[in-house]
Amino acid sequence: MTQRYKPHKEPDGTWTVIDARSERPAEMGSRTVIGMNQQDAEEFAELFSRLDAQKQDTGS
Repeated sequence: MTQRYKPHKEPDGTWTVIDARSERPAEMGSRTVIGMNQQDAEEFAELFSRLDAQKQDTGS
């Protein structure tokens, strides 16, 4: 399965979760998912991708 959300290291050393469909930082509610450490970005990317896959499976 191709993950929709991927962690991306920024030039300043922080990490951002990127939405592969829009090629922009992912959003959680009204907040952009930026400025994290690597572990958090990887965990958020995995969680968002899993939730997106479940949403696709249920047809929502």
